[in-house]
Amino acid sequence: MPALTLREVLALDPVRAAEPELLAGEGALDRPVRWVHSSEVYEGANFLDGGELLLTNGFGLTDADEAVRRRYVRELAARGAAGLAVEIGRSLPSMPAEVTDEARRLELPLLSLHRVVPFVRITEAANRAIVARGLSGRSVVRPWGDDHTAALLADLADRAALNQPEVEARAALAGFHPGPGARLIGVSLHGTRDVSTVDRAVRLLGGPGVLRAAFPGDVLALLALTGNRPGDPVRAVQDAFRTAAEAGLTVAVGHAVAADTGWLRWSETLRAARTSLELALTVPAAEPGAPGGPLVTSSRALALERELTRGGVDANRERLAGLVQHALGPLLAWEAAHPSDLVRTLEVHLRNGCSPTRTATLLHIGRQSLYQRLERIESLLGLEIDDPDLLGELLAAACAHRVVRGTGATVRGGLRTVA
Repeated sequence: MPALTLREVLALDPVRAAEPELLAGEGALDRPVRWVHSSEVYEGANFLDGGELLLTNGFGLTDADEAVRRRYVRELAARGAAGLAVEIGRSLPSMPAEVTDEARRLELPLLSLHRVVPFVRITEAANRAIVARGLSGRSVVRPWGDDHTAALLADLADRAALNQPEVEARAALAGFHPGPGARLIGVSLHGTRDVSTVDRAVRLLGGPGVLRAAFPGDVLALLALTGNRPGDPVRAVQDAFRTAAEAGLTVAVGHAVAADTGWLRWSETLRAARTSLELALTVPAAEPGAPGGPLVTSSRALALERELTRGGVDANRERLAGLVQHALGPLLAWEAAHPSDLVRTLEVHLRNGCSPTRTATLLHIGRQSLYQRLERIESLLGLEIDDPDLLGELLAAACAHRVVRGTGATVRGGLRTVA
């Protein structure tokens, strides 16, 4: 499908409400418009890539002399602008004759806007239409066809070449409007192609904004929680999915990011959720999960695993094996000759602040049995495991052992790695 034309942009309701008058470029109304920008400075051509319609209130032209105004129009034409629309009546009483003359000479469409309409209304309507036209034109190559939500989530998760206005317009097209101060959290689910699990979790959370879609390997969602919500947003999302998800599902929650920090942060939380899901499916859990329920984890719970496998497990396998052997060699030798669970006991103990009560509870053993295991570990390693200088190395080695041991399994359902 062809791109949206300038003629079609001029037919949009917010543009017509501004009462546009075409002063130049009558023969170029069918040129494609790639995007609509607004700028109050006469150097606006500097950020154009070609194909944009530029809106301005004319403030930057009021005190400029004739030569500057002509150069401004020439620069717009040289950058391939689709047209220039100038608000008349506030900053600029009338269109300067030299601007009209230069636009006619260069056949650059020039519009006078005679009524004040907020530019944000014009840009939102135009860019939504541009995005909708562009996405429908991609349906022959995108497996989700004209599903705008799936297309946006896929582009964010794959970190496609995007820009903030495009992301905001596409999000608005999908009905996603994060409010001021909103916190965005990516979620990835495995074991279902049904988005109803996300919908149930959203209801439990009080109905935050959400983008969600099913993909071949997972269901992907981006939740927008209000900024004034009390408590830990990641924990709240995890708790909601523990209630909403059925047994057998695996759910990974990304970190919370501020909605107003840019689309790259939106991408980060989605990618963190997906990479965490892949690790949850291929690496044995550090601690026992609740029996009979879904496995719900998060990118921060798997932060160490994610760092150890950055760039891929295969690329790090030799380094991780060396780390394990250096720190835990005596334990591995003992476990090879004696049925025991010492490495796992060590990791659970370290992850829980060396709390005997918490460790014994998670391992479903008595405190006396735990003390016997800890004494055996210290005897084999020849050190005290609660030594602060050793905690980082021992925990990293125990985690690396679990990663290397578990990642021989294949990821179920075709989940893609996006990290």
